[in-house]
Amino acid sequence: MKKDVVALGELLIDFTDNGLSQQGNKIFEANPGGAPCNVLAMLSKYGKKTGFIGKIGNDTFGNILKGTIEKIGIDTKGLIMDKNFNTTLAFVHTFEDGDRDFSFYRTLGADCMINENEITEDLIKDYKVFHFGTLSMTNETCFLATKKALEIAKNNNMIITFDPNLRPPLWDNLEDAKEKINFGLNYCDILKVSEEELEFLTNEKDIPKAVSIIKSKYNIKLIVVTMGKNGSYAFYNNIYTFGIPFFMPNTIETTGAGDTFMASVINYILDNDINTLTKENLSDMLNISNAAAAIITTRKGAIKVMPTIQEINNLINKIKI
Repeated sequence: MKKDVVALGELLIDFTDNGLSQQGNKIFEANPGGAPCNVLAMLSKYGKKTGFIGKIGNDTFGNILKGTIEKIGIDTKGLIMDKNFNTTLAFVHTFEDGDRDFSFYRTLGADCMINENEITEDLIKDYKVFHFGTLSMTNETCFLATKKALEIAKNNNMIITFDPNLRPPLWDNLEDAKEKINFGLNYCDILKVSEEELEFLTNEKDIPKAVSIIKSKYNIKLIVVTMGKNGSYAFYNNIYTFGIPFFMPNTIETTGAGDTFMASVINYILDNDINTLTKENLSDMLNISNAAAAIITTRKGAIKVMPTIQEINNLINKIKI
């Protein structure tokens, strides 16, 4: 029997703002992170069998990351520890409304040095879903690795899910970023995109019109659009629906919210046939995904603090009451 989801991409340390020291200096907490592994961590909470393909340094942070995802239950057969490159680091600067900005320390970072020779069919073909983003396409080396993985997934008739997760500071120019996102759109069956990313791709602010532009160019079965505290949309065939947001008064940061949302969408599709979804299915999927994403905004970090199914159900039932 096939396992559920394998993801390729970045696994890194998110240094999250955690107040001030007695001397008045900023304190940063070392949180294991990286969008693809955030997704897998949430899928593990849903009881799904997952695996990760990526590269970290054979260093202190690399050992922390490997131990963390193994403890969660993510298969690390595809995780390479390389003594020649350091584990990638990101510093997360949090604003008062919970939104954040990133400073990456990634020049020659291990995650972007994975190469196509390190991608084998055995790492991918035994899963139902292949998930990826654009951080594994920011230079030629990791782009060719991603391209090879996508070809393997496509040749094995896997469901391919894509979250562009655009991070402008990591690109030499945004036209290259747009080109790589469009490359990914050619492969994916499910696209999760933020409203800002959607406008970036289409130059259209109206979400239904922007989605129509994407659908006219690419054969994507399901498109979900996230709008942060303003909710989300799902577009499938000729139907679409809006998912109400869950307001959390104790929100502290939004790191991992989109990844938690993405994982919940993938989980729903694993449990429901992607070819026979109804409007009711879409509403149910968005409700669960929005609730899960809302909960993670009340916690620092992502991989270690993903919500449980019970917490998600409790929040949904609380809103219903």
